Amino acid sequence: MRITATTRNPGAALAALAGAQFTVMLATSIVNVALPQIRAGVGLSDSGTTWVVNAYGLAFGALLLAGGRAADLLGRRRVLIAGLAVFGAASLAAGLAVSSPVLIAARAVQGLGAAAIAPAALALVMDLFPPGSGRGRALGVWGAVSGAGGAAGVLLGGVLTQAWGWQWIFFAVAIGILPVLAGTAMSVPRAPVTGSGRFDLPGTTTVTLALTALVWGLTTARRSGWTDTAVLGAFALAAVLLAAFVLVERRHPNPLLPPRLFRAGRVTVGNALMALLGSVWIALFFFLPLYQQQVLGSSPLVTGLGQLPLAAANMLGSALAPRISRRIGATATVTGALLTEAAGLLWLSRISADGSYLADLLGPGILIGLGLSIAFVQLTALSVEGVPRQDAGLAGGLVNTSRQVGGAIGLAVLATLAGTVTTHAAAHQPQLEALTAGYRTAFGVSAAVLVAAAALAPLLTRRTAAAPSRATDKTDKTNKTNKTSPDHAPQPAADGRR
Repeated sequence: MRITATTRNPGAALAALAGAQFTVMLATSIVNVALPQIRAGVGLSDSGTTWVVNAYGLAFGALLLAGGRAADLLGRRRVLIAGLAVFGAASLAAGLAVSSPVLIAARAVQGLGAAAIAPAALALVMDLFPPGSGRGRALGVWGAVSGAGGAAGVLLGGVLTQAWGWQWIFFAVAIGILPVLAGTAMSVPRAPVTGSGRFDLPGTTTVTLALTALVWGLTTARRSGWTDTAVLGAFALAAVLLAAFVLVERRHPNPLLPPRLFRAGRVTVGNALMALLGSVWIALFFFLPLYQQQVLGSSPLVTGLGQLPLAAANMLGSALAPRISRRIGATATVTGALLTEAAGLLWLSRISADGSYLADLLGPGILIGLGLSIAFVQLTALSVEGVPRQDAGLAGGLVNTSRQVGGAIGLAVLATLAGTVTTHAAAHQPQLEALTAGYRTAFGVSAAVLVAAAALAPLLTRRTAAAPSRATDKTDKTNKTNKTSPDHAPQPAADGRR
C-alpha cells in the first residue's frame, strides 16, 4: 500500500528526512574554511588539500546510483538508516585522523554513507507527499536545507575551527547524526520494497572506477600539466571504463540505469542542467572562503559569518520557488534562476586584492543564494517527475549524482584553471594579486557555465510521457511523446499541481 502524508505525522517525518539531507550538504562544505588548518595538521600537499574535498564528493557522486538502486531493492528506510550510521562513524574517524591518508579515506567513507542517505531520503519524501501543493512545499523545504547546509557548513566550520580546532568540524557532524537517526527511526514509516531484479554490480563497478579515473586526472593536471603521461593515462582509462559501462548496461538484465528511466518525464534534460548547476555549486563554496581568508585576511569565524546572507537568500528562494513556478511556469523559473546566479558570479569575478566584504561579497552572495535555491528546487522536481514509483530511489540517486559528479568535475577543472592563472600571474604580480586573479577567473568561468545552462533550459519543454508503473522496456516502447508545453500543461511537483 502506498504511503501518504496521512498515514503518519508528515511534519516530523519531513523534519527527519530534511535533517539527513542537511547533514549530507553540511559535510560537503564544512571542511572548506578549515582547509589551511587541516593542511598543516596532517601534512597535506597542495593536491592533497583538494582531495579532502574531492574524496567525499567523488565517493558520494560515484556511488549515488548504487545507493538509489539499493534503496529501491532493499527498502528506502532501511538503506537510509544504514547510510546514516556509516556516515556518523566515518565522521568520527575523520576527526580522530592523525595522517592525511586516514583523513582522506574517512572522507571517502563519509561519501559512501551520503550516497545511501540522499537518494533514499528524497524517495521517501516523494512517497510521503503525493503530487500537489504538499509535495511542492516539501520540496521547497528540501531545497532550503540543501542550500542552507552548504552555507551553514562554512559558518559552522569557521566557528568550530577557531574555537576548538579543525577536528571538531567532524566531531560535530558525528554528534549531529544521532538525533537524525533517532528521528528517522521514530517518525519515518516503513514502506514496502518497490523495486525488483538483481543489483547491477558490474555496472556499478565500471562507472565508479571511470569517474574516479576522470576526476583524479583532472585534479592531477593542476600539478603535473595536461600533457603529463599519468594524466593522459587517467583520461584514457576513464574513457575505456565508460565505454565498458555502456556495454555492460546494454547486456545486463537489470541495468543500473534502465532505458525506461530516461523516457520518463524530463529526466534527461533535468539531470543535464543539474550537472551544470552542480559544477559551479561546490566550487563556489571552495573558492569563496579561500578568498576571504587568504586575500582579505578574515578569520575562520568571520569567514563563516559572511555566509549568513547567502544562506538567508537561499532559504527565501526555496520558499518562493513553487509560487514563482506557478505564476510564470517551470521553464521560465529555471531560466531566470540560472541567470540570477550567473549575475552574482559575474559580480564576484570583479573582486580585487584590496576589496572588502560589503563592497565585493555581500551583494553577489544574495543574488547567488536566490538563484541557486530556486534552480535547485525546480530541477530536482523536474528530474523526478513522471518516474515510475519502483524507480523513485534510482531517480533520486541520478539527480544527486548529476549534481555531485558535476561538482567534483567542476571543482577539479576550476581549481586547475585558477591555479594555472595564479602561477602565471605570480611571475609579475604580488602574491595576493595573483591569487585574486585565479579566483576571478574561476568565478567568471562559473558565470559562463550558468549562462550556457540557461540557454539550454527551454529544452525542458520537450517533456516525454510518464513511464508506466510496470517496469518493462517492452511496455515503455509504447509510450507516446507528450508535446504539451510545461508552461501550460500540468506543472511539476514543485509547482504545487499536476
